[in-house]
Amino acid sequence: MRLLAVIAALSTTALAVWPLPEEYKSGDGVLWIARDKVTVTYNGPGHQPQGYGNGNQSSPGAQPPPVVKSAIQRTYDTLFEKNFVPWKLRPRLSDFEPTLGGDSTYIHEIVLEQNGPDAGGNASSVDESYTLEVTEAGKVTISAKSSVGLLYGLTTFTQLFYKHTNGGVYTDKAPVSVTDAPKFKWRGLNVDTSRTFKPLADLYRTIDAMAFNKFNRLHWHITDAQSWPLEVPALPELADKGVYVNFQRYSPEDIKKLQEYGKLVGVTVAMEIDNPGHTSSIWFSHPDLIAAFNKQPDWTTYCAEPPCGSLKLNSTKVYDFLEKLLDDLLPRLKPYTPYFHLGGDEVNMNTYLLDDTVRSNASSVLQPLMQKYMDRNMHQVTQTYDLTPLVWEEMLLEWNLTLPHNTIIQTWQSTEAVINSVQKGFQTLVGNYNYWYLDCGKGQWLDFYPSNAAEYWPFNDYCAPVHNWRVMYSLDPLEGVPENLTHLVIGGEAHIWSEQTDTVNLDKMVRCPYPSSCLELNRLLTCEIFKIWPRLCAAGEILWSGAKDASGQNRSQIEASPRLAEMRERLVARGVAAEPIQMPFCTQNGTQCAYPPSG
Repeated sequence: MRLLAVIAALSTTALAVWPLPEEYKSGDGVLWIARDKVTVTYNGPGHQPQGYGNGNQSSPGAQPPPVVKSAIQRTYDTLFEKNFVPWKLRPRLSDFEPTLGGDSTYIHEIVLEQNGPDAGGNASSVDESYTLEVTEAGKVTISAKSSVGLLYGLTTFTQLFYKHTNGGVYTDKAPVSVTDAPKFKWRGLNVDTSRTFKPLADLYRTIDAMAFNKFNRLHWHITDAQSWPLEVPALPELADKGVYVNFQRYSPEDIKKLQEYGKLVGVTVAMEIDNPGHTSSIWFSHPDLIAAFNKQPDWTTYCAEPPCGSLKLNSTKVYDFLEKLLDDLLPRLKPYTPYFHLGGDEVNMNTYLLDDTVRSNASSVLQPLMQKYMDRNMHQVTQTYDLTPLVWEEMLLEWNLTLPHNTIIQTWQSTEAVINSVQKGFQTLVGNYNYWYLDCGKGQWLDFYPSNAAEYWPFNDYCAPVHNWRVMYSLDPLEGVPENLTHLVIGGEAHIWSEQTDTVNLDKMVRCPYPSSCLELNRLLTCEIFKIWPRLCAAGEILWSGAKDASGQNRSQIEASPRLAEMRERLVARGVAAEPIQMPFCTQNGTQCAYPPSG
């Protein structure tokens, strides 16, 4: 057996893990794993060692944290039910599979060691680091300071294994040593469920795939101009009149269950109620609160897309409405998340020409009113409910608002926005639409009259073309950020807006009476999840591993491509219809599909 090799010296078939670990060493020894031959033992703060066999408790004692218990069960499920034969990743017609015989070595023990207490409640800071050791003799040890760290260690462990054509599960990489921790605290996906509704099964499945890629934030853009699918018990008329159709709504119980599931797999759900713009759907139940509703045909004067409409900026009725809305919603979110997103993007000043409480589009008039409006919202979020607020970049950089020091600024328009936000002293998220918008390149969703069609031909959308994984992989969250301010870039998000993104099997899902049965149904269906996978994996690796390699160079597509092709197969095995990275000729033949350098 060859000596352990550091990552830089590995062949592409030797390194399987996505996202790339901080430190990784492996050999070429074969180990097998079977349900009835392995025991998982948990040892954590205040716990006696707790043994598990076949993924279920098999000995008395204190229970491990729910995250760990779930992670153990998910590990068994991944290894034995959602695995794959890696023929696409091995040379054509090669005899790549090991032989299972009487002298084969099995993994006999997986020891989980938690070396610190979990942060209580909805803490925003979690130590996600872990170490993983797999010996040639078949002993596995995963150590971490938190239950989430153990979850990630088990996730990495599952990525070492393959299904054998004749049955059985094996790794050909023993021994293995991994030391790992994320570069960025916030690794997220923003999902829009207003423009088109997403059944809960889609959201559960998306969270599951996110967790497998070590994402930790689902930004739920739950309401917008087009529909209001969120049930608010204190204001039932919002959903009753604001939904597209009555079955497209999220109940308080739906929201609770999704947050609980996210927490169980290390994904915090951060909800956004975008305002004061992007609120036209409120008009259907509260027309007196909205200015410039659905102005036609010159809607482009008042908003970025129809139907126009913004909450009035200087209205006591609007203030009362927001107070009632957030007093109902925030106490139900707080047990599961430390964050709440207050929106604030794309507010068109012309709207307020039609606002009877303002009648002006002058920034000298509007800026102090917007400051007063945001102060009211911030006080309720930060002082009343002690949540960390998020806003879109415009509130800071275009409206020049004074914001609480702990506000997280979500940028989306440029690298300069990131630099400007951190220079003002704010924690900042990256999400440049030229790189990390997943819905781009489908063409315009707008229709054009014969008189203006030629002007807009070939009808590209504003963020075309499609941002492929290589483009997504090329974004450096720290580009241009002064070294003394890089700590303020806490991570980023990819975004899937839904003007043209719905679920391909919606009709089947909505007939399911309960979310759980929808989820079960979709384990049997290979269905598309927003066309985000495996492109989203590229952003996930940048946020976990950083955009630069150990030598300070941009990460190599040549190194990443075979690992991403393998992650794609693992996602497909999990029921995610992730698109292929390359044809099998490329994945079977190393670098033969790399375009040769000039000169």
